[in-house]
Amino acid sequence: MEGTMFYWICWSFWVFLTFVQNKKSPYRLKLSAIILILLYLSNFHFKAGSFEIRASGVFLLMTSYFFLIKEKRGAIIYYFICSLIVSIAYVTFHLFEIFDPIWIIFKKEWMMGIVFGYLAILLQKTLKGRLLIIIIGTMQGEFLYAFILNKFPFPYPIGAFEYLDVCALLVVLLVGWSFLENAGSIFQSHFHFFEKGKQKST
Repeated sequence: MEGTMFYWICWSFWVFLTFVQNKKSPYRLKLSAIILILLYLSNFHFKAGSFEIRASGVFLLMTSYFFLIKEKRGAIIYYFICSLIVSIAYVTFHLFEIFDPIWIIFKKEWMMGIVFGYLAILLQKTLKGRLLIIIIGTMQGEFLYAFILNKFPFPYPIGAFEYLDVCALLVVLLVGWSFLENAGSIFQSHFHFFEKGKQKST
């Protein structure tokens, strides 16, 4: 069922941020509010000309733009280039799915998660940068793909649950990869803490 992965992941992140995350974290309240608003808007859609657009997708895009404009000018230009690369790759993936579906060798959501997650890791070094270019790039790709399909008789809703499932999976994969990247420093700090405790006890 479309949307199931999106709801499970969003609620899991919200529970973690609300009950587990350090309350002094500057991102805790903002991210919790963003997740709740995203969940609320996921069932709303509107028409813009011949396009059907989900409110949750537009909210994600606007929120990402808001965080992006706070960066320095040079960083914004690089983010824009990276998100454009993701957008082109996103549209290309969907077009290949239509014209040559045989190369989809396993579940499409996981293929997209692995491909675009790897692309984000190559293009950006920080988790924040990876999430920004993925959300901006894929949502821009949604608009471009819908514009291309508008010439054909079958409609394509922008930012639908199918997209939200892929986006949520990408977030999990990128957060998990970021944790693995920083696992060494995390374990090292814990080991140093234990070593200091042993030295004091001796």
